[in-house]
Amino acid sequence: MSTMSRGYTPLRYTGATECTFRTPFAHIGTKVDLRITDRSLEVYSGHERITTHLLLPATAANEYRTDEADLPAGEKYQLWDKPRARQWAERIGPSALVVIDRIFESVHIVEQGLNPALAVLRLARRYSAERVEAACRIALAGPVRSPRYAHVHPILATGQDHTRADEAQPVEHGGYVRGASYYAGGEQ
Repeated sequence: MSTMSRGYTPLRYTGATECTFRTPFAHIGTKVDLRITDRSLEVYSGHERITTHLLLPATAANEYRTDEADLPAGEKYQLWDKPRARQWAERIGPSALVVIDRIFESVHIVEQGLNPALAVLRLARRYSAERVEAACRIALAGPVRSPRYAHVHPILATGQDHTRADEAQPVEHGGYVRGASYYAGGEQ
């Protein structure tokens, strides 16, 4: 067992593994004491135990554990799930919603689709929602059934979303045609 003091931040325990533990938000900026045993990590403020975390197995690296009761109340601190991701996509536009739906359809476990869906949605922070919507529309028109970040981001980065789909592209009605003058030696 070891004991140490530290100022409050999300607690990063570096033992055999590196894991992050969080304590209640009300203790931000206070000095806390940690009591670490073989199986648990306890956080004390003075003589009061604030929280206890079971240590993750030795095979766990760069993982975190947060007790939902430790988070502040409010919409900002809600956990991400499929309905919340769909709600964000609806604010961007119908094509973004289709992309997010297809991402979730392509995975067997809903949680496996969260990171790819959020990666696409976060593009709206760097680019405008209108541009992300246009890029999603272009990506859906392509051959990929379930477009992801790797398909949508290059469209935005290269500015392909600025070209209008309704612009008339020159249509070729055949291959390279030499014409009668070529075969007749100039005579018709």
